[in-house]
Amino acid sequence: MFNITDSPPASDPPDLPSLAGRAYRCHCGCPVFFRNSTCLACGTALGYDTVKARLIPLMPGQDLDTWVEWQAEDATVQPVSNVPTPAYLRCANLDTPAACNWLVPVGEGQPQTLLCRACRLNRTIPDLNDSQHPDNAELWGKVELAKRRLVSALLALGLPLSSRVSEDAEGGLMFDFLRSPDYGPHILTGHNTGLITLNLNEADDATREAVRKAMREPYRTLLGHLRHEVGHYYWDRLIAGTAWLQGFRELFGDETQDYAASLHNNYTQGPRPDWARNYVSAYASVHPWEDWAECWAHYLHIRDTVDTAQSFGLATDTAQLEFTPFTIDALYQPEHPDAKRFLAFLNRWTQLTMLLNEMSRAMGQPDFYPFVLPHGVVAKLHFIHLVVSAVYESTAAPDGPHAPDQTSNNNSGAVANQQDMQDTPLQSQGQNNI
Repeated sequence: MFNITDSPPASDPPDLPSLAGRAYRCHCGCPVFFRNSTCLACGTALGYDTVKARLIPLMPGQDLDTWVEWQAEDATVQPVSNVPTPAYLRCANLDTPAACNWLVPVGEGQPQTLLCRACRLNRTIPDLNDSQHPDNAELWGKVELAKRRLVSALLALGLPLSSRVSEDAEGGLMFDFLRSPDYGPHILTGHNTGLITLNLNEADDATREAVRKAMREPYRTLLGHLRHEVGHYYWDRLIAGTAWLQGFRELFGDETQDYAASLHNNYTQGPRPDWARNYVSAYASVHPWEDWAECWAHYLHIRDTVDTAQSFGLATDTAQLEFTPFTIDALYQPEHPDAKRFLAFLNRWTQLTMLLNEMSRAMGQPDFYPFVLPHGVVAKLHFIHLVVSAVYESTAAPDGPHAPDQTSNNNSGAVANQQDMQDTPLQSQGQNNI
C-alpha cells in the first residue's frame, strides 16, 4: 500500500494546468462564489469574465450600462473607447430566472443582443408564462447554473465552442430545454448533431432521484447529464473523421455497430455482466459512443473537482489515507512525455475521492464519487486527456503523433436575440435524441 503521508520525491511532476479555479474574492476581501452577481458583504456588482476565467468585482464604466473591473476610488474611469482594460455589458439573462452573472465584452456583439457565451447556446427555453407549470422558471434557473459550470470548463480547456443558433450553423452547439407534456410524449434527454435536448423535469430533485433509483444508477445530476451529452458533441467534433479514430476504436470499440440494437439489448437483457471490469458505468457498456460520453463526463468531473480543490487550497498530503496508486502502464500512451504528470493527477484524484467519500458518509449522505476506475477506464481517460490537450496546446501541428488533425472553430461574434428566445413557447414535443 502507498501511504500518502510519505514525502513526495523531489522529481514529482507538476500539476496539470488549472482550468479556471473556483475560489474568488471581492475587492473587499470577502469570498464570493461562481453563481454570485453581487457581493453579499459590500454590495459590489460581480460578473464572470470568460477570458480571465474568473469572477471579478465591477464598477460602472464611463458609458451608459457598461462596467469595468473594480478599481480603487482614486482611479480615473475613462471613456470606454480609451479604457486600456476590458469594458463589459451584463448578460441580458441577469434579471431573468436564469440569473446569469456572466459578462459580454463591449464590441463582441450587437447592442440589442446582450447574451453571454453560455446563453447564446440556447435555442429553446421553457415557457416562463405557463400557468400550468409555474415552476418552469425555477427549474430553468437550475439548468442554466449547471450549464454555466459546464461551459466555463469547456472554455478553460480551450475546446471549440460556438452557438449553432447564431454563430456556426454547421458545427456549433445549441440547447433545447423542454418539459414533457402532462399527457403526451416523453421528452428524452440526448444529443443529435449539435443539439442537446434536456428534459426540464430532470431539474426537479424528487423526479430526478426517482428516475435514478428506478434506473439503478449510482449518480444522476443535471451537470452529469450535460457533461455526458456534450461528450457526444465533441466526439463528432474531435474524433469522427480524424486521426484519433483508430485509437478510439482500439479502446472503446467499433462505433459502426448498430446503435439501436445495442440499446434494445441493454434495456431487454440488462448491461454486460462484466461491465464493472471494463467500464466506468453499466450504461457505458451499451455502445462505444456511450462509453466515450460516459468517460468524457468523468474526465470533466475529475478536472473540475481537482481544480476546485486546489483553488481552495485543499490538499490530501497530510490525510491519513492509504491506497494503491495507478502505475504508468495503466495509461493509453505510457511513453508520452506528459504521462507522468497525468498519472500524478489521476492518483491525486483517487486520494481526494477517498477523503470526500468519507466526508459524505460522516454527514449520512451518499458517496461523493460512487465509482471505481478499472485500469481499462484509466487508459480511456488518458486518451481523452490527450485529445483535449492537443486542442488546448496547438492545432497548428497536425502531423505530430499526439495531435492529429482537428476541426477548427470560427466564432463570428453574432449572438441570438434574447426576446426571441423568451417568446419561444414550450414545444408540445421535443426531438428524441440519443
